[in-house]
Amino acid sequence: MKKGIVSCFAIFLVLFLGELLVTEAQTCNVNELVTPCFATFAFSSPPSSACCAKLTVQQPCLCEYIKNPAYAQYLSSYLISRVLTACKIPIPNCIEKSPPPPMI
Repeated sequence: MKKGIVSCFAIFLVLFLGELLVTEAQTCNVNELVTPCFATFAFSSPPSSACCAKLTVQQPCLCEYIKNPAYAQYLSSYLISRVLTACKIPIPNCIEKSPPPPMI
């Protein structure tokens, strides 16, 4: 299962490397989250201080990332809210406070 997640994340990285999103004078680049937050999103590891710092900077962009179908499968509302809570970053209104996905 973890191997599949890593493979999907690697494909995600290759496909979207260099793609920029612009939101209200904030330059959004989802790729800036890959290095510091990879283990957090791929393996549900606790976020590192580097990941939390990058999420703080990218906070205005998170709603755009969640709404983008290309990123949605990697950045679920549940996962983002869990990580933001661990980083003590306020959860934007666009992110649903949903229950965890069912265990398979």
